[in-house]
Amino acid sequence: MTAPALRLTGTARVGGRVLFGPLDLAVPGGEWCCLLGPSGAGKSSLLHLLAGTSGAVTLDGSARAGDGAPLAGRVALMAQTDLLLPWLDLCDNIRIGARLRGTRPSRAQAEALLDRLGLAGMGARKPGALSGGQRQRVALARTLLEDRPVVLLDEPFSALDVATRLAVQDMAAHALRGRTVLHVTHDPAEAARLGDSILLLAGGQIRAVAPPPDAPPRAPDATATLSATGHLTRLLLEAA
Repeated sequence: MTAPALRLTGTARVGGRVLFGPLDLAVPGGEWCCLLGPSGAGKSSLLHLLAGTSGAVTLDGSARAGDGAPLAGRVALMAQTDLLLPWLDLCDNIRIGARLRGTRPSRAQAEALLDRLGLAGMGARKPGALSGGQRQRVALARTLLEDRPVVLLDEPFSALDVATRLAVQDMAAHALRGRTVLHVTHDPAEAARLGDSILLLAGGQIRAVAPPPDAPPRAPDATATLSATGHLTRLLLEAA
């Protein structure tokens, strides 16, 4: 699977109000890019513009793949809300995208993903029986099953406790290696741990911030990770 680079250029507006821009976002193909920024900066809207699900947000510019081919059909989006269907069990929720396209991955594939995410034996449960963190892991499993070269993640680990968050980050980093990932997060420690590249969206503009030198996922207590976390925290405070 060839993972294309991503490019978004131009100015985004909600009604007549400028949300961000003009800016030029570039995400290298096959890399995990973390996008940080204060609340309301437009991070989630940027993801939806790339996914083609932007709703009321309009872009005076373009959102495209670096290879010139359309992004449609090559993108999996994990939104902030889990969007689980309450009347389906977890395995059927994970397989819903394929079902809507007229295919049906095996139940065993969905169960294997639940197992990898610490939810073994829970495939027959309904979403209403889960905690927020468990629902978030099911939504991640659904995204992984889509098996797309481009993956857009909006706060995918925010509802997890610390130990589970680190374990799920490791699993996702391994499962998505070689794909183009744009990961929106408010957590500077998460960006310092996971990003091949790190971007900061603030004041309508975007800037690159150097990640730690070693390969992700990085040890959370490594000196370089902690230093990068501190630097990113200072930048967020300045941008608030």
